[in-house]
Amino acid sequence: MSRIGRQPIAVPNGVTVNMEGGVFKVKGPKGELSVPYNTELTIKKDGDNLVVERPTDQQRHRALHGLTRTLVANAVKGVSEGYTINLELKGVGFRAKMTGKNLEMAMGFSHPVVIEPPTGVSFTVPEPTKIDVSGIDKQLVGQVAANVRKVRKPDVYHGKGVRFAGEKISLKAGKAGATGGKGKK
Repeated sequence: MSRIGRQPIAVPNGVTVNMEGGVFKVKGPKGELSVPYNTELTIKKDGDNLVVERPTDQQRHRALHGLTRTLVANAVKGVSEGYTINLELKGVGFRAKMTGKNLEMAMGFSHPVVIEPPTGVSFTVPEPTKIDVSGIDKQLVGQVAANVRKVRKPDVYHGKGVRFAGEKISLKAGKAGATGGKGKK
């Protein structure tokens, strides 16, 4: 058995689930999501838990078992708690602010970078150097956070740019010597 796939998924109070036609629909206090899944697998409600079962031990079914369980668990957690990814801006003059619902960042370019959030994702700026990306769809929140980071990836020589909170950047050594690059004669 798949170690991930056989774990039950706890359904919190206030969350309703519906499985029909290869689509898992979940509705909770934060919103609703639908997750398509392979109809060869079955999702059963067992009290306050959901259990994903596979028909055989074929490699294909084993792979789908863990994947389906994880996608369903992410949807259940998303509609009940939501997801948030924290980003940090490092660098002199790098800052962010909200302009309506859009995120506006000054990143050392000649113009401010404005990012409009897709439906289901929201930005908050608790400090000018911190950005929070939140929503109920884990994949969409992660993709939007990666797109914000892509505006200015951390520089490998100075560490300046947008990074995930707590991300460690290993810096490269700069040029050696104080001769200005001319070398000894």
